[in-house]
Amino acid sequence: MDDTVKLPVGIDDFEKLRTEEFYYIDKTGLIKELLHNWSEVNLFTRPRRFGKSLNMSMLKCFFEYGCDGRLFDGLYIAGETELCEKYMGKFPVISVSLKDASAGDYRTARQMLCAIIGNEAMRFQFLLESERLTEKEKGRYKQLIAVGGVGEAAYVMADDVLTESLLTLCQYLYKHYGQKAVLLIDEYDVPLDKARHFGYYDEMAKLIRNLYSRTLKSNGCLQFAVMTGCLKIAKESIFTGLNNLRVFSVMNVQFDEYFGFSDRDVKKMLDYYGYGDRFDLAKEWYDGYRFGNADVYCPWDVINYCADLRADPKASPRAFWTNTSGNDIIRSFIQTAKPGTRRELELLVDGESVTKRVNQELTYRDLYSNTDNLWSVLFMTGYLTMRGEADGDICQLAIPNREIRKIFIDQILEWFQEEARRDAPRLDAFCNAFPKGDAGAIEESFNAYLAKTISIHDTSVRNRKKENFYHGILLGLLGHREDWYIRSNAESGEGFSDILIEIEEEGIGIVIEVKYSNSRRRAEKAEEKSMRDARLEKGCREALAQIEDLGYDAKLRMDGMDTVIKYGIACDRKRCRVMVSV
Repeated sequence: MDDTVKLPVGIDDFEKLRTEEFYYIDKTGLIKELLHNWSEVNLFTRPRRFGKSLNMSMLKCFFEYGCDGRLFDGLYIAGETELCEKYMGKFPVISVSLKDASAGDYRTARQMLCAIIGNEAMRFQFLLESERLTEKEKGRYKQLIAVGGVGEAAYVMADDVLTESLLTLCQYLYKHYGQKAVLLIDEYDVPLDKARHFGYYDEMAKLIRNLYSRTLKSNGCLQFAVMTGCLKIAKESIFTGLNNLRVFSVMNVQFDEYFGFSDRDVKKMLDYYGYGDRFDLAKEWYDGYRFGNADVYCPWDVINYCADLRADPKASPRAFWTNTSGNDIIRSFIQTAKPGTRRELELLVDGESVTKRVNQELTYRDLYSNTDNLWSVLFMTGYLTMRGEADGDICQLAIPNREIRKIFIDQILEWFQEEARRDAPRLDAFCNAFPKGDAGAIEESFNAYLAKTISIHDTSVRNRKKENFYHGILLGLLGHREDWYIRSNAESGEGFSDILIEIEEEGIGIVIEVKYSNSRRRAEKAEEKSMRDARLEKGCREALAQIEDLGYDAKLRMDGMDTVIKYGIACDRKRCRVMVSV
């Protein structure tokens, strides 16, 4: 019987994780370092899915009155007895997460913000019975928890009540307990991100600016505040006049190991569940992030991969980030990229780095305003990471791992297909050349398409992986013909063919096998062209021979196709060669 604890997939509640037997990688050292190095307002910026919310829940459980010390038994912080005696369970804690404060319009987003703060205020209804609060103060508190009627929002705070809400809670908790409050604001920048996306940025920025300014600036009832988010927003945007803010970004050494998993963490987890032999694969897919001096993995990915392995020990790694975001930033980057930037993107996808200035003082209004800003956003949101040491704000940026590389490639393919479909007559001509057996027209058109896309020629990647990229491009182009029956990697004969097409009305079947042909050594330009042409021809012949030897046409003939046309297509960077056999 399996007696291992559960994997915490999507669990960001520290108390639940510790009481209901979930696996936990100890990050309680964050508490000690925070107590030794805190500023009045502390902002941690990290990409999504790196454990920010779980750490905030942990801080709440540690500092809040009524703390159950057993939650920390066996963890690092429990060994710091003096700190525990002095700080554990000694503060009123206000904890809000703004990750759900998002909507398509300002009114709804504001209602969500009221609901988030109103629900938190509901936890402190004992203030209504407090002998230390005046009746006027209790009346003000009631405004925070006033519930709307039928057809109204859940909480009906006026603007002045909303902007003063967190400050009001700090003041009244301090007055009730005689102890300053700890304030935790998770995902502080989500409302601004959504507002930018849906077009009500100015209204939301004003509201958030007033809320944070009133709460965090000169608040004598605040012990300290901790905030988390993806980006550091420029002070001129929402932190106007806030001089007590200290930011710990992915470039800071302090706290670098407390967001994300280390090699040791991942190896220990995989060993615990009996999948230690998958460590190298997990490292290749999910490691590669650099926070300060720490090399870290994305926790979300490692936990999900481990969960997949428990369900199927033969499970392969996959891109879990794809399921958590639309990856709009990459799409915007590709769509707005000029030829020089596309060349840099090719270098990144090929495993190299590019030198860029990282601006950590952006406003959400400016994020997508130019390509330089997009480089910074890709870095701060985890799609790129730093290699080596930064020279001020000049960094060597690289794609961290195979997962993110796959996301880039998938977005490149989607962009390319959208671009190709804009010229339907040209795409029709390309597709129609296949049933005609016109290898020359296919080659000419495919070369033209390749010249406009972003190529992949990473020498560290096996040829089969490179072939998959060109395979994907072809499949996307041919998919334009919705009246054709197209299969990818279909079992036929004694193997799996790259692409099989059936044009039922004409009784024509098409087999396509793609090869990648690349030289390992450099050569003079004239010689290289001659060598490349020879390699491409050889690749085409090998592809056609593979079709014959493995009987890839068998499935088409079995399905009643009278004519079968076979194509061998060899690619090298942005060049291709096409050969046909009937």
